[in-house]
Amino acid sequence: MNRERSLARLAGKDAERRPWDVLVVGGGATGLGAAVEAAARGYRTALVEGYDFAKGTSSRSTKLAHGGVRYLRQGDVSLVIEALHERGLLLRNAPHLVHHLRFVVPSYEWWEGPFYGAGLKVYDLLAGRLGLGPSRHLSREETLALLPTVEPVGLRGGVVYHDAQFDDARLAVALARTFDQLGGAPANAVRVVGLLKSGGGPRGLVTGVAARDEESGEALEIAARVVINATGVFADEVRRLDEPQAPPLLAPSQGVHLVLDQRFLPGDSAILVPHTDDGRVLFAVPWLGRVVVGTTDTPVDAAALEPRPLPQEIEFLLAHAGRYLTGHPRPADVLSCFAGLRPLIAGAGGGGVAGSDTAALRRDHRLEVSPSGLVTITGGKWTTYRRMGEDAVDAAARVAGLPDRPSVTATLRLHGGQEDPELARLAAERPELGEPLHPRLPYHAAEVVRAARHEMARSVEDVLARRTRALLLDARASVEAAPRVAALLAAELGRDEAWQRRQVAAYGELARGYWLE
Repeated sequence: MNRERSLARLAGKDAERRPWDVLVVGGGATGLGAAVEAAARGYRTALVEGYDFAKGTSSRSTKLAHGGVRYLRQGDVSLVIEALHERGLLLRNAPHLVHHLRFVVPSYEWWEGPFYGAGLKVYDLLAGRLGLGPSRHLSREETLALLPTVEPVGLRGGVVYHDAQFDDARLAVALARTFDQLGGAPANAVRVVGLLKSGGGPRGLVTGVAARDEESGEALEIAARVVINATGVFADEVRRLDEPQAPPLLAPSQGVHLVLDQRFLPGDSAILVPHTDDGRVLFAVPWLGRVVVGTTDTPVDAAALEPRPLPQEIEFLLAHAGRYLTGHPRPADVLSCFAGLRPLIAGAGGGGVAGSDTAALRRDHRLEVSPSGLVTITGGKWTTYRRMGEDAVDAAARVAGLPDRPSVTATLRLHGGQEDPELARLAAERPELGEPLHPRLPYHAAEVVRAARHEMARSVEDVLARRTRALLLDARASVEAAPRVAALLAAELGRDEAWQRRQVAAYGELARGYWLE
C-alpha cells in the first residue's frame, strides 16, 4: 500500500484518466467496508480520508465484535441477528485479527442467574450455526476460578457466554490493504473540501469531490460516477457540502474507556455487568495484556476529532469497576483513558437532540441518497461494517448505473496472517529493528518501519495510536517512545530533524489528553 501511487492515480496521472466508478469519502470502518465491497465487485474505486485510517470512532471502540446483549434486552432482535451473523463472518474472514472471548456475568441476587441465563440462551439461539458456544450457569466456585479478582462478597455464581474480540485499528489497516490489493486507490491525509456537480450549480448531480492533499497542500479534483459519504460522526458536515440546509441525521454520543494493568483482571475471561446506574452495560475486557473498562453514553453537542473524557465519566467508570473488582482501581492506576463518538441516528425527523437520552437510540445504520445522488451511510457499529458497505454499494451502483454485480465479501478473506514473517524479514535485514520500542510496550522497531513502508503511516501519531496501540496501552510510555519512532519514520519518509522535533512535540501534546493528572 503506497500513498504516492494512490495520489498519482487520484490526480489522473496514471494510464486510466476516466472518472472513478465509486469514490468513498471516509477511512473508518464504514468507509473501508464500502471501498472493499465496491472493489471486490470489480468497480473502479478510490477512497480518501482527511486524517488517517480509523483516526476517529473506529479506533476507539470497546474492541468487541458482538451481537449486542444490551440490544436484545431492548427488544431490537433484528439488529442482534444481523450483528451475530456478521460476527460469525468476521471470525471466518479475519481469524488473525478476531478471536473468541469468554464473558462472565456475575450474579449477586438470587434472581440474576435464572434471568440473565434465559436471556443468553436466546442470544445463543439467534446466533444459529455461527454461534461460538453455548451459555451456561456457573457455580460460585467456577465463577471465582474464571474471575479471580471479582468481588467475592455476596457472589452467588454467574453465567458464561461467548462473543468475539478484535483490534479495531489493526482491522482497519487490514481492510485498507485488502482494498489496495483489490486494485483500489486508498489515500489518507486527503481532505474533501467540496463537491463537484454537473453544470457547476448547487442543484446539479454530484460528479466527484474537490480535495486537498494535507501534506503538500496540492488541490485535487477527483471525478467519480458516484460518491459515498461514509464519514461517521462527520457525515452531516459532508451532507451540508451538498445541501447546506440539510437537517441533521446524527445525535452523537460519547463513550469513554479506561485501560488498566492486567492485575486487575488476570486470565482470559471478560466481565459483563448487565445494569449500571445509568442503565447501560459495563465491560471489563482483557486486551493486549491490559484490561479495558467501559463504557459511558454521554450526549454531545457536536462532533470532535479528539473527544476528551469528562471527569464525571471517569468517576463513573472507576466507581463501577470498584464495585466488581477487588483491586478497586484509582485514577493513578489508569494507564490510558480514551473517548470515542458514536454516530447514532437521531429520532424521526432529525432536529435537535443534544441532551437527549442517547442510550435509548438505535444502533442500526441509515442509508440516504440525496437528490443530487450523494450516497450517505452512517450509524451502525464495527461488527456490522461489512453489511453497511454492502448496502451502500448497492445504492451507489443504482445511482451510477453500474453493472449489477453480487456481493462477494461474505466469503472474502482479509489481508494479513503473515505479520510475524514480515517483521522477521525486516529484523533480519537490520538487527536493530528487532529491539523493543519501550520496556513497557509490546512493540519492536520493525513495526514502525513496516507501518511506513506498507501501511501508509505518515506521523508519529499514526504509528503509536493506530498501527500499534501504544497510546492506549500506556500513554506515558508511548510519549517516551516517540523520539525513536520519529527518527525511524524520518529515515523511511525522507524527513529532517526539524520534522522529527515537530512530530514529537505534537504527539506529546495529544497523548497528555490520554492520562489522568
